[in-house]
Amino acid sequence: MAKPDLIVVIAYMVGILAAGFWGRRKATTQEQFLVAGRSVGPWLYSGTLAAIVLGGASTVGGVKLGYQYGISGMWFVFMLGLGIIVLSVVFVDRILGLKLYTVPELLERRYSPAARIAGGVVMAAYDLMVSVTATIAVGSVMEVIVGIPRTPAILMSSAVMVAYSVLGGMWSLTLTDIIQFIIKTVGILFVLLPAAILHAGGLAAMHARLPGEFFSLTHIGTGKIVSFFVLYFFGIIIGQDVWQRVFTARSVKVARNGGIGVGFYCLCYALAGALIGTAGRVFLPPLAHSDAAFAQIVNAVLPAGLRGLVLAAALAAIMSTASACLLAASTVLLQDVYLPLRASANAGSIAQSRAVTLTLGVIMTVVACVMHDVIAALTVAYDLLVGGLLVAVVGAMLWRHGTTAGALASIAIGSALVIVLLAVNGLDSDLPIYAGLGASLVVYVAVSLSGRSPKPEPAPLRPAGNA
Repeated sequence: MAKPDLIVVIAYMVGILAAGFWGRRKATTQEQFLVAGRSVGPWLYSGTLAAIVLGGASTVGGVKLGYQYGISGMWFVFMLGLGIIVLSVVFVDRILGLKLYTVPELLERRYSPAARIAGGVVMAAYDLMVSVTATIAVGSVMEVIVGIPRTPAILMSSAVMVAYSVLGGMWSLTLTDIIQFIIKTVGILFVLLPAAILHAGGLAAMHARLPGEFFSLTHIGTGKIVSFFVLYFFGIIIGQDVWQRVFTARSVKVARNGGIGVGFYCLCYALAGALIGTAGRVFLPPLAHSDAAFAQIVNAVLPAGLRGLVLAAALAAIMSTASACLLAASTVLLQDVYLPLRASANAGSIAQSRAVTLTLGVIMTVVACVMHDVIAALTVAYDLLVGGLLVAVVGAMLWRHGTTAGALASIAIGSALVIVLLAVNGLDSDLPIYAGLGASLVVYVAVSLSGRSPKPEPAPLRPAGNA
C-alpha cells in the first residue's frame, strides 16, 4: 500500500477513535448510551441513519452484484432505501410515541414478557450476524488494497469498532456515523463512481463492450428481485439497528423527513454501486471471488492518495453498520433477554451494556474470521429476522386480534423452519424465507383466532407512561 493511502487510513482510524472518547463523556446515563437521550436533530439523524443502512454489504456487496449482473445489481440496496421510506412515512409516529428502547419491547407491550424474550433471541441473532457481514467486508477490502491477510485485517478493524462502541454507545456511533457518512459519500459517489466509468471508457464504451443484459433491470432475475423485496424491504422496517436510530430523533418531524431523505439517498447509492461493478466488468479479468470486485476496481482506477480516501470510505460504510448492529445486539440481549430472565426490575446500567457489547464484539470478530461471503451471511440474518419476527411485530402494530399464543407460535415456527431449510437447501435458497414467512403468518392468524373466545382481547399498544 502506498504511503499516502496508509496515512489517510490511519488518520481515519484515529479520528473515529477520538469520536469514541468524546461519546464516552456524553453517555452518562443508560438512555444516553442506548438512544443518545432521544435528542438528535435533523442533520445528525439523517447522517447516522444513512450510515447504518448503507454498510459493508451495501457497498462491497452492491459492487459485487453490479460486477455479476450489471445495473440490475442495484435491486439489493434499492429495497433497503424503499423500506426506509415506508418506515419513515407509515410507522415513525407510532414508534416514537411508544418511547421504546428495543423492538422486542413492543412485543411485551402488546403480548407478554415471554414474547419479548423470544423476539429478543431472534433479534439479537439477526443483529449479530449483520455485524459479522460488515466485519467480513472489512477483511475482503483491506486484504486486497492494504495487502495484509484477511484475518489480521479483521482483528485490527474490529478492535477499533468495538473500542468506540464500548466507550460511548449511541453518542459515539452518532458522531462517528456523521464522519463516516461524509467520507463515504465523497469517496463512493464523487471519486470512485466517475473514476470507474472513465476507466471503462465511458458509458458508451460500456454499452459497446458488455452484453446487452448488463443494462437490463431484470437481468438478475425476477425471483431474486422478489426475494430482495421480501428480505430487505421488510427486514429494514423491523430491524433493531434501524429502530434504535429512530429512537434517537428528537421529534417525529426529524425522523420522518430525515428518513425520507435517507431513503432517496439509498436509491442513488444503489445505482452507483451497480454502475461501479458494471464498469469493473469491462477492465477487470474474470475474478474467482467476486467479493473482491470492489477492492480490485479501486486498485485499478485510482492513484495513491485517492485510493486511501476510497478505502476509508469503504471502511466507513462497513464500520458504521458493524458498530450499529453490535450495539443493537447488545441492547436487545441485555434489555430483552438477560434482564427479563433474571426478573430484574431495573433498566440495566451502562456498565452492563459495555460488558455485553465487549463480549459480543469478540464473538463477532471470531465468526467473521470463519465466514467469507457477505451476501450469504446477510441473507441468513434477514431470513431469520423476516421469517421469525415480521408477522408478530407488524401484527402487534396493525392487527388488534393477535394474541400472545399466536405471536409465540409464529416466532417459534417461522424461525425454526428458516433454520431447518437453510441447513437442508443451502444459504442461496429462497425457499427458507418464503416458507418461514408463510408458516409464521398462517400460524399467527390461526392460533390467535382459535384462542380469542375464552380470553379477552389484548390491550392496545400505549406509550410507556400510560401503560
